[in-house]
Amino acid sequence: MSERISREELVKIYNIEITFFDELVDYGLLNIQIENDIHYLMYEDLPDLEKFANWHYDLEINLPGLEVIHNMLKKLDALKKRNRELMNKLSAISDQYEDI
Repeated sequence: MSERISREELVKIYNIEITFFDELVDYGLLNIQIENDIHYLMYEDLPDLEKFANWHYDLEINLPGLEVIHNMLKKLDALKKRNRELMNKLSAISDQYEDI
């Protein structure tokens, strides 16, 4: 089983409100596991929680804003990946024409 941490521990460690954590889950920004009525976040998702907490508490960005920013950054990453793929294909085609 992957490593995980309970919601209650996260609230104490990151000094965030439990309602903020629950709203992140409600907005689909965090995925949790529930076992014996205890909510757990996987360790691999901690960077997202930290990012959202920083944006919310330091920059005062509300939950809809967090959702928009998160989705736009995911789309930007997908576009960057697609751009790299296309550039690699273009490079391969260009190399073929140089050999002619």
